[in-house]
Formats: sequence, structure tokens, C-alpha cells
Amino acid sequence: MKQGYLSQYFTGAGTKILSRVDATASSNQHEVVDGQRGEALMRVLGENARRDNNRFIAKYIWLLDEQETITEDGLLSWYNTRVNQPHRSAEWRLYYQTNAVTELMNEGDRLFVAKQNDDTILFIVTPSGSSIENGLLWLFGLNLQSKLPFNAQEITESDDTKLDFTARFILDEIGVEFEDPNANTLNSIIERFGYSFPSTREFSDLARLTLPEIDARDDPDLALLAWLDHEEAMFRLLEKKIVASDIAKGWIKNGEADVDAFIKYSLSIQNRRKSRMGHSFQNHLSAVFDAFDVRYNPQVITENGKRPDYIFPGKSEYDDASFDCNLLTMLAAKSSCKERWSQILPEAERIQNKHLVTLEPAISEKQTLIMQHSNVQLIVPEGIAKSYTASQQAWLLTLSDFVKFVLARQNNR
Repeated sequence: MKQGYLSQYFTGAGTKILSRVDATASSNQHEVVDGQRGEALMRVLGENARRDNNRFIAKYIWLLDEQETITEDGLLSWYNTRVNQPHRSAEWRLYYQTNAVTELMNEGDRLFVAKQNDDTILFIVTPSGSSIENGLLWLFGLNLQSKLPFNAQEITESDDTKLDFTARFILDEIGVEFEDPNANTLNSIIERFGYSFPSTREFSDLARLTLPEIDARDDPDLALLAWLDHEEAMFRLLEKKIVASDIAKGWIKNGEADVDAFIKYSLSIQNRRKSRMGHSFQNHLSAVFDAFDVRYNPQVITENGKRPDYIFPGKSEYDDASFDCNLLTMLAAKSSCKERWSQILPEAERIQNKHLVTLEPAISEKQTLIMQHSNVQLIVPEGIAKSYTASQQAWLLTLSDFVKFVLARQNNR
């Protein structure tokens, strides 16, 4: 098995827009219909004529761009309803259980059925037109289509997708833990930290130091993603080491399991991941700007106590009422936008057109259209921009584009 490729995790995936019948569960039937008698989904789930042997362990997932993910463990049934009628063509059907996820399904939502290498199934439901829908379509190489039958394909090593930063971002959204194929080579780098986390700035500096072949002046977009990817791999390896040690110690209080302490610890892990990525993103962005001698100030306090991530060329120019506001630039950095991007609109009132850089792949066209109408220019590193539609890519700026833009303004002074 090739490490670091999609086939390491999945053997096949399919998708469809849910019909009213699909999304309506009754007491007698909870069926997702494949209009091709199951022929498309067969490429994902395989063939077995015995009804009792076709029950898959499943993880049901409900995903929204802005709300918490809802998951349920359960089963899926997949069998030929005409197994006892050999004179008739096979008709395979997928039956699901009623649970918190399937009760949220509506006509028009998109369903993804993905079979993992351990034969468990991910049954993922997303609203149609959402960013996570676009990301999953891109990850599995499936076509965006509105017809009801499944669009499905096998995932094999002969026709495989290497998992880059973009793909790992989406895997994280659906709870699939990426196993870095270079983990063994990173052990010597992180062993100095023992069983404690260094500051994010220290970790970011180390990531760049241990990738001496990467120079932001050659390619800002490639450098940013390489640094982030390297740091993320180091962090996950160190985190695994520290968490394993903590789990071994257990959560026992007065001879009983301390459930509250365990839940608190689990939440702290999730919060650390989210917070660290945001800080790491800004650390490496600053390193790119420094490499090009771009003038800027981070975290400048502007009107009403707002604090934009970056002001170009700096605070003194922004505070100077006589300085031409057309030469001022504001940049917000959000590793994950969701719908929170609108929070940047009241920041830096002197600057009408805002810039926003993100690591989030495949933001929906609906959201990017709203950004355009709100005078927000989205910046996406070149390696992530490929997950956007062709029309979106024509409007997006890369990080390299933005560096050239602020340097031109800086030189115009």
C-alpha cells in the first residue's frame, strides 16, 4: 500500500443528491435509491448475494459549514433484493438506520458513501452548495451533478491521489486521521521537546529551519504550504507521543474514573489544534513578508478596538490622516473561513477593500460571491486554489499575487 495516498484510506466513494424518498425514513423502509439498480454503488460496496452478510459497520456524519459535526455509529445494509429470483436482473439497495444524522437529512442534501480500507462505511450528509460538499467532491474526484442516481468510482493504487495539505484539511473535517509517511524522519527533530509542547512560534521557526531547501523568494505559495505541512506533521507526532503518555496515566480520582477530567482533557486537545494552526499560519505568513522586505505591522489596533491581523505599510501610516488611504492595505488571515469571514468587515475603516487569506479549500461559490459584493478579495495559496471552480480561480489571488500587490503599493510611495 502506498503511504500518503487516498487509497491508503479508501477503496471507493460515491455521491448523489438525495430525493424526497431517500431522505424520508418510514417505519418500514429507510432506503437510498440508486436509479441504476445499484450498479454505480456496486463499484464502492461490492457484491454479495446473501442478505445477512451484507451489513457494514458505518459511521454516519452530518456536516455543515458553520455548525458542529454530528456523528453516529451504526450499520448499513446492502443486498440484492432479487437474490431468490435468478430469472430477474439483480437489484441492489442500500438501507440505513434511523439516527440523529439521518433524521436531519432533507431532499436536496448531498450524500457521500465512502468505503474505508477496513470495510467500514462513511455515510456523510452535507447541504448542497456548501463548502464541505465542494471539498469532498474534489477529494474523491467525483463530478458535481444534480441527477438522482449515484456517481461512484473505485479508488485504486493505479489511479491514485497524493494527499497534500488540501486533502488533509478535508480528511480532518470528516474525522479521518492522516498518518504521515515521513513520521520516522521527524522523531529526531521533536525529541528535544520531551513530553511538553513548545510555543507555536518556536515550532514554526523550527519547521522553517529544518526545511533549508525551501526559500519563500522562489515561490511564496509553495513555501507557505511546505512550512505549514512540515510543522503540522511535527506537531501531530509530538501530540501523539504526549497524549499516549497521558492516557497511560489514566483519569482515576478516588478509585473511580474521572469522566469530567477526561472530557476536559479531550476538549483541550481539540482547542489546541485549532488555536495552534491559526498562530502557525500567521507566523509563516510573516516569514514570507519578511523574505520580500514587505513593510507591515501585525495586530494593529484600529477603530473601536478592532485588531486586523496585518496593516501595510504599518500603524504610523494608518494613523496618519494625511496618508493616502489608497496606499493602505489590510489583510486578515483565517486558516478556516466558514462564514466567520464577515467579522473582518468592520476592521480598519479607512480601508474600503479588504484582503483575506485562507487555507480552506473549496469554499462555495455562494460564499465567494458574497465576498466579492462585500469588497473582500480572497487570497488562497496556489496549491489550495485547485480545489476551487474555474470561475472562482479566475477571481482568486495567490499569495505571490498579493506580495507583488503590496510591494507595488510600497514602491509607489
